[in-house]
Amino acid sequence: MRGSHVVRLFTANGCQSETIPNSVETGPWLVLFREDSLFYYRNEPLRVTSPRTDDGAGGRAADRDSGGSSAAISESLSISESEINQLLDVTPDDVGAASELSFARNVFVPLTTACRYTCTYCTYYDPPGQASLMSPDEIRESVRMGADAGCTEALFTFGDDPDERYAQIHEQLAEWGHESIHSYLREACEIALDEGLLPHSNPGDQTRAQMEQVADVNASMGVMLETTADVQAHGGPRAKSPEQRLNTIRVAGELGVPFTTGILVGIGETWRDRAVSLLAIARLHERHGHIQEVLVQNVVPNERWREDPVPVETTRRAVAMARAALPETVSVQVPPNLSPVRELLDCGVDDLGGVSPVTDDYINPDYAWPALAELRDIADVAGVPLTERLPVYERYVGENWLSPRIDDAIHADNEAGRRYQSVLNN
Repeated sequence: MRGSHVVRLFTANGCQSETIPNSVETGPWLVLFREDSLFYYRNEPLRVTSPRTDDGAGGRAADRDSGGSSAAISESLSISESEINQLLDVTPDDVGAASELSFARNVFVPLTTACRYTCTYCTYYDPPGQASLMSPDEIRESVRMGADAGCTEALFTFGDDPDERYAQIHEQLAEWGHESIHSYLREACEIALDEGLLPHSNPGDQTRAQMEQVADVNASMGVMLETTADVQAHGGPRAKSPEQRLNTIRVAGELGVPFTTGILVGIGETWRDRAVSLLAIARLHERHGHIQEVLVQNVVPNERWREDPVPVETTRRAVAMARAALPETVSVQVPPNLSPVRELLDCGVDDLGGVSPVTDDYINPDYAWPALAELRDIADVAGVPLTERLPVYERYVGENWLSPRIDDAIHADNEAGRRYQSVLNN
């Protein structure tokens, strides 16, 4: 039918397939189309299924660019065709298992669920009118609970800089004396430091001014690159820009901030896109030396993303590519609550990320953190020791990477300082 689409719409009432014209009101639905990818139902984003971009078994059916940003990014960072092709040839057989596994003990602090983006795989954000904002007292209670449980990291997350649609969030910030979410993040980090935890913030895209505002009260920071490709899952009127993500990583390097980033696997990117993404991260690390770890995170089914799980062989190959693309000093991390870790141990994984004994994974609430005993079991399967680390990797401590505020906290002669030092010395 000309000017129509067969779509699968996911709402709180379930899934329904419909053939719908480009803009139509049917019953209670008002469906707005943008590039066949993003739909809105009562201001909430819906999604449409799209074909997988790999062959379902991790093979090379799509070793091509998805188009858009990947090609331009590889050119701007001087990533050669030979580098891309060499990385595409990597398999798990080409890398070795790590000699140890590490993890950080953290408390997860979801500062706000407001986000300017509406990625179709993400359950973290809430639409305007429904988004939450933690109060200073709630932040203090959460981080104090983490410190009492022996954690060392306060992981602050929120959606990318909430835009003008989130009037209630901005009004509340103003009531608390803040002109922006970054101003409030600084206060939150200071609360964490006061209560005995080292902040690690993931505030999404940041300008240089925004990062400068909070860098000195963070032990490390991060943002997921996700992919250098323009994918439908990032579509919509407020689409994510790979160039903006890379600029955030670049700014962190210029400011000397120890940084965490990574790729998502299974959001519509091709194998070539994955290779370009990993090489882009490696290139920025070559220039600045600030990348401490790179996540390889397979997207998982949830209430907004109903695609089949990423095949294990696909994740294995992607992890192996990450290990081959990055220097040995940069850790390759997989999240143990989302990935089949035991089946990835021979692919170069050496870190299991931040794991919380006291809070949920608010980004993936359907997937609980493993207990510390399970992490030990994973290390036993690999036949390697399990070591705890701080949110900032040891090689950045005492090397003029950390602000005086963070360095003083780590070396303080108090309960928190002794907890940090015991982790460094284990």
